[in-house]
Amino acid sequence: MTVRIAVIGAGLMGADHAKIVAQEMPGATLQVVCDMDQNRARRVADAHGAADVATDPAATVARADVDAVIVASPDFTHAPLSIACITAGKRVLCEKPLSQSSAECIQVMKAEMAAGQRHVQLGFMRRYDSAYGQMKRALADGTLGRPLMMHNFHRNVETPAADFTGAMAITNSAPHEFDVVRHVLRTEYTAISAFQPRRSDALVAPVMMVLETADGQLVNIEVNNNAAYGYDVRAELVGEAASIAMNHVAYTRLDRNMASAVGYEADWRGRYYDAYRQQNRAFLRWVQTGDFPADGSSCWDGYAAAVVAEAGVRALKSGQKTSVTMIDKPEFYA
Repeated sequence: MTVRIAVIGAGLMGADHAKIVAQEMPGATLQVVCDMDQNRARRVADAHGAADVATDPAATVARADVDAVIVASPDFTHAPLSIACITAGKRVLCEKPLSQSSAECIQVMKAEMAAGQRHVQLGFMRRYDSAYGQMKRALADGTLGRPLMMHNFHRNVETPAADFTGAMAITNSAPHEFDVVRHVLRTEYTAISAFQPRRSDALVAPVMMVLETADGQLVNIEVNNNAAYGYDVRAELVGEAASIAMNHVAYTRLDRNMASAVGYEADWRGRYYDAYRQQNRAFLRWVQTGDFPADGSSCWDGYAAAVVAEAGVRALKSGQKTSVTMIDKPEFYA
């Protein structure tokens, strides 16, 4: 049977999800595009052949002609809409973060555990990126030996808003690294330190974080939201026997005037389009089969990202190494 999917949120992410559902997910139908701005919902729906538009997210979740939901609305709506999907007995692919509040993440976990089965997959799409997948496999098959360190940088052309802060780099940008590093290393964090250099202008400076894991590894994460030259995300995993590093993704190189140059994406959408596609297809298979994706990110992973982000903000403010303290992992998420 065709799975009828509602996309809630018709901004950049919602429009991209609608496109993937319509063009890249055999077995799925784009049933509804929902946005508080009906005109925006209509534009996305018309562009991708949705059957209907709506403006009420809760009513959209409850519709009888909707089998599953993708949530791409503003961050503060993610937890309430996830709980609405749990209550309705419908599976949801919710963009990150589940919540920036670890306490609210716990509320969603409690709702899901009370329902007795998983309903929420989080949109940490880097788990489906080929480069991170190869890193994870090289570690699992013993090529690298014991992992020692993981270096990461995450650079954007410019901040998305004039009031963007260093704390927001930790809560809005770094969670992708927080999650994918946990996924690759299969461990949790125990402590985080965070620092900022001083820029010569009024733009928000990069944030450098150093994290310690429960297995004794060190992880550094640089988030530079005003890198200017392009969107650039890379990582290197260092083991006792070998290291594996992510290459810059560029399909062409221009050789001209005795110089060679490669280009950069303007933002994440081109760089991670295939990862989004693979993630969304995995979500569809879960809806169809009931088997939660092997690489999927759960509510527990959303909670873990929120906890380390909260500790990172405290570390940046205090200038001191800060403990990362998590609740015991429920057996439900084992």
